[in-house]
Amino acid sequence: MRLHPLARASWEFRDATTGSPWRSARVPGCVHTDLIRHKLIPDPFFGSNELELQWIEERDWEYRATFTLPAAAFAEEVIDLVADGLDTVATVRLNGRVVARTENMFIGHRWDVKRLLRPGANEILIRFGSTMKYIRAQRPGHDPREFNDPVGRSQVIRKQQCQFGWDWGPRFVTAGVWRDLRLEAWSGNRLETVRVTQNHRRDGSVVLSFEPELAKKDSRAQVTGTISLKGKVVAKIENRESRPPRRRGDRHRDRSSGHRCKIENPSLWWPNGHGAQPLYTVELTVTGRDSRVIGTWSKRLGLRTLELDTSKDAAGQNFRFVVNGRPVFAKGANWIPAHSFAAGLTRADYARDLTSAAEAHMNMIRVWGGGIYESEDFYDLCDELGLMVWQDFMFACSIYPADAAFQQSVRAEARHQIRRLRHRACLALWCGNNEIAQLNTVGAKADLLASPKLRRDYEALFHRVLPAEVAAHDGVTAYRPSSQWRSTLEDSISRGDTHAVGEKLGDTHYWDVWHARHPVKDYEKWRFRFCSEFGMQSYSSPATQATFCPPGQDNVFGPQMENHQKNRAGNQIILDYVSRRYRFPKGQDALIYLSQLNQAHCMQTGVEHYRRNMPHCMGALYWQLNDCWPVASWSSIEFTGRWKALHHVARRFFAPALVSAHVPGDEDTIIGNYRTTTVDAVHFHTVYDAPAPARGELRWELFHLDGRILARGKKKVALRPGEAVRQQTVRFGKLMQQHGRDNLHVRLALLIGRKRVSEETVFLTPPRFLDLRRARTRATVRAVSATEFDVTFRTSAFQHRFAFDFTGIEHRSSDNWFELYPDEAKTVRVTCTKPQRAASLKTLLSHQSLADTY
Repeated sequence: MRLHPLARASWEFRDATTGSPWRSARVPGCVHTDLIRHKLIPDPFFGSNELELQWIEERDWEYRATFTLPAAAFAEEVIDLVADGLDTVATVRLNGRVVARTENMFIGHRWDVKRLLRPGANEILIRFGSTMKYIRAQRPGHDPREFNDPVGRSQVIRKQQCQFGWDWGPRFVTAGVWRDLRLEAWSGNRLETVRVTQNHRRDGSVVLSFEPELAKKDSRAQVTGTISLKGKVVAKIENRESRPPRRRGDRHRDRSSGHRCKIENPSLWWPNGHGAQPLYTVELTVTGRDSRVIGTWSKRLGLRTLELDTSKDAAGQNFRFVVNGRPVFAKGANWIPAHSFAAGLTRADYARDLTSAAEAHMNMIRVWGGGIYESEDFYDLCDELGLMVWQDFMFACSIYPADAAFQQSVRAEARHQIRRLRHRACLALWCGNNEIAQLNTVGAKADLLASPKLRRDYEALFHRVLPAEVAAHDGVTAYRPSSQWRSTLEDSISRGDTHAVGEKLGDTHYWDVWHARHPVKDYEKWRFRFCSEFGMQSYSSPATQATFCPPGQDNVFGPQMENHQKNRAGNQIILDYVSRRYRFPKGQDALIYLSQLNQAHCMQTGVEHYRRNMPHCMGALYWQLNDCWPVASWSSIEFTGRWKALHHVARRFFAPALVSAHVPGDEDTIIGNYRTTTVDAVHFHTVYDAPAPARGELRWELFHLDGRILARGKKKVALRPGEAVRQQTVRFGKLMQQHGRDNLHVRLALLIGRKRVSEETVFLTPPRFLDLRRARTRATVRAVSATEFDVTFRTSAFQHRFAFDFTGIEHRSSDNWFELYPDEAKTVRVTCTKPQRAASLKTLLSHQSLADTY
């Protein structure tokens, strides 16, 4: 096969509606990034510029390039134009002749264009029609309830849904060649892909079977190749006579021979925290009946079994992922597109946030259904980092049409994506959609229950089309119709009893905390089997805020900040939750700090509750890991890559060995605003999900804010994989009466050997009532290398959630937002992206703790 990459050609673009001049363009890319590069539009993320750029979605755009094809290509029988992604309503022309028209962003296309090509110069021109013109013209009878699109009806086009606006993202409806574009010349036959099956045997060996999928049927095709690990060949692929069973939907798959290899002592792939992630390199060659090479195929495979266990148990049904026979508590977050303009993102762009996820002990990422099927770089990194992928199909919230043409498009989309991703070690689940059943079965318009047609359309897509494609082209990975989902449509709806159903089976999206403004302790009311969405917003740091907000316009209720708050009640809800727990902040930076502190507290409360209920509950995926632009949102990593307080705290609450406190009571007010409390005891739990058992020691101390230790205790504990144990209950009622609950806090720690592997502070009253001492802090900075520094902090008094920063310096720290205790030095390793001097760093150091915010 001969390849001719068209992305390397000199591309131009123009506004085809107005006939603007042609200007240079980048492929892959999109019209917004090309307009930015030519300074034809301002920074879309700055201020309120988004509002002035909606005209782009109303225009038609053209991209063109001239190329010369090598003469040798014309000697081949077929020359295919291959487009991995066109966004979205595209008419493709070669030398003035129409090749094809497309209307699905998520499908890869291949067209035989040899008859349209000529020696010498050729021109390719792609016209991208206005998405909004398409939406207005197509399927006019489909008008579903809207939850995120302020204009409406984005569901009638197969395109990234969050481009039309979401409650954390802007409305930028893109157009362009967003993935690779090339010409492939070949003769005889062509290898499309290879289907790999793993058979893990009782003796520990693994047999790999390879089924080539060919453009033309060839019953005598042969496969040869090698399997290697770390450069060493460990097995060779053999051809053996067998007849693999026919699967519905297979295309020209080799039926007459089995192509196998056996790995005697395999190194298994494990999720992050459960073992290593060895990846075997498969290199194979497929030859046809005439002994000519049809094609080669090279991929990296992780050897593992990965199943979703929904078997019955005493409480109802399990919902847990089992890897290599071991049930794994899923720890992670939801993923949205890494940028509003995702075309052209690099491996480094993905590595920044996915590496951060792994560093926070996450082992699962849910690719949410309102975005995109991610790039090969994304899944490569998940394979390497041990991040299991819960993969939604790209449908979210509102109801979609299901006419014959739409179903045909969805089938092609699913087939393309399943065949692309099915070999991945990280792939854990295919999920039909995000929240459609949950959102459209309640309220005055309970659409899926009230409308037989809409229900038929829904079930056609998510109960027939998609599961059939998964069965035909994967056949191993589990499929779920929706998230949240229980067992039937009726069981999955958001009625008052839906949480009770979630305690028995399925996965749950729990939003009573945040959307319904329920108390944070309501997380502890429900023992869900798996919580796949829950979250709390916070503001981005002052440094990230400065990238989009003009100086002096940073008031959170001003127009610039409101444009970067996409949840209609978002600012009010943040302030509501902050005011319940903390004092009125003294300024904008203090408010940002408190919003992040509150977000971390909320997610810690939820995650630790779910982990304490292991193995009844076997997963906690908070909303959300990342941002697509600088914004107030539920993310734990800001758009600029800075970790919020949540991400630092997540590294603690997702740690393999965790000590967790549960305070069963609460504080309230009565008539006259007099405070009452039912807090008396604290339960101390250990949670452990490392693969090997350990022994440790639990320690606790009750501190007075003046520094005195009023009581203490310790206990030897056994830590066994997969166990959450209430180790001790301590009653503090008498000491609270004696010293006042506003003067007390508990320090809790778990030690393995001499190392404190987990530590936490427990308050017996909302911290806004604590009279925290103003502390003096001393810091020293010692250079370890040109980019690494050890920063040591000492304090004169207890400081809660001590946070530090180096103004204007990009860096990553081994810890932050931690507790500082007097007479205990805290040393943190800081890694800067560029060389620095210790003395200069110290002058840029800033820090604050809770007591400094008011």
